[in-house]
Parts: sequence; structure tokens; C-alpha cells
Amino acid sequence: MESEKHYNLIPSIGGSFGYAWRTMTKNAFLPLLLAVIIVGLLNGPVGANWKADSGDWFNLVWFFPLAIFSMAYGFLFLPIIKYGEKYLFLKAMRNEEAELRFLFDGFKTKYLKIVLANLIVVALVIIGFVMLIVPGIIIWCRLTFVPYLVMDKDLEPMQAVEKSWAMTRGHGWKIFGMAVVSFFLYIGGLIAFFVGIIISIMWVHASFATLYQSVLNKNDDENPIPILGVNEV
Repeated sequence: MESEKHYNLIPSIGGSFGYAWRTMTKNAFLPLLLAVIIVGLLNGPVGANWKADSGDWFNLVWFFPLAIFSMAYGFLFLPIIKYGEKYLFLKAMRNEEAELRFLFDGFKTKYLKIVLANLIVVALVIIGFVMLIVPGIIIWCRLTFVPYLVMDKDLEPMQAVEKSWAMTRGHGWKIFGMAVVSFFLYIGGLIAFFVGIIISIMWVHASFATLYQSVLNKNDDENPIPILGVNEV
């Protein structure tokens, strides 16, 4: 059997996408595929476009309850699933056991942390975008690691925000660059129809999880968690 080399991946755009693709296609491909499909299906109620016509009383009667449900669903349920999805991808990138149950683990012990962390991040990003867009992009980039820190390190919401801000110092352009690459991957996935977009989403999730782990290895005072691959960056 070919020997396997453990190392600490250097934070980079190419290294993150390269390692993510190799690991995603070799390890836990099916659980990651199912996770993306499940989250995509569960995301449906939030993406629904509820419209009220002032001349249609039936629609008006149902509009407000449906709007309230959609907001509650989007802030009190969906973030727990999405945070769980990020943790599942992180486990896969670490070559650890990746099970679909991680999608729902947040409901057991981290529910309030996830809800509050998500609200804080959303509020800060919105405030940033109101301030001429660029601050919103900066805030989004600097708080990208919040979900991983809540799920992986069990940090409190504000601790996760502060830690993410500290961890991403010096890596903001990498994160922004990965977002740009992700956009074009999504476009390519759409061109390749249904299967293509799912693979693109998987690749992007895996790449951001890889970047988090590589930055964690570099910044953490604790012993870094090694990840498997070939150091090519």
C-alpha cells in the first residue's frame, strides 16, 4: 500500500481547492453528496417567493403566516442544518468519519449557539453592506470561519466571531479569491445542469473546510490536526 504523508496544508486558494477535490473524490463522497442534496431540499421553504396581491384576499390571509414561518424557518431551523453541513465537510477533509447525523447534531447541544452566531454574522454583514457594500464583503470574509468554530471548537457566538476575525487576519484576500472562484464553479455547474451544480457545491464546501483547517493548523497554539495529502503549495 502506498505510504500516506501527513502534513499541515499551507493556506492558499489553489492548495485548498486541490486538496478538497482529491479528498472529496476519494473519501466520503456519498455522504457529502447526500448532505448537499438534503440541505438543498431543506432550503426550499426559505427560497419560496411568497407574493401578496392586494386584490386577492385569500393570498393576503395566507401571506403573513407564511412569511412569518419562512423567517422563523430561515433563522431557527436552517442555520443548524447548514452549520452541521460545514462540520460534516470538515470531518471529511480531516479524513475522519463523516456521517449524515452531523447535519442534525447542532439541535442536541449547540442549538442556541448556532442561532445566535448566525444572527450576529447576518446582522454584521447586512450593516457592512449598508455601508457601501465593501465593508460587508470584508466582514463576510473575516467571519467565514464562525460556523466551523462553533461546531468544531464549541465556542460561544461572540467568541467565535472574535476568533474568526483573528484567524482570518492576513487571509482575507484568499477567502475573497475563493469566493470568486466558487462563483465561476457554480456557473460551470449550472451549465452542466443538475449534477454539475451539486458537484460544484460539494467542491466549494470542501475547499472552505480545507482552508479553515489549514489556517487553524497555522494559527492555533494547540497541536494541529494533520490532514492527508501531498504538499504542493
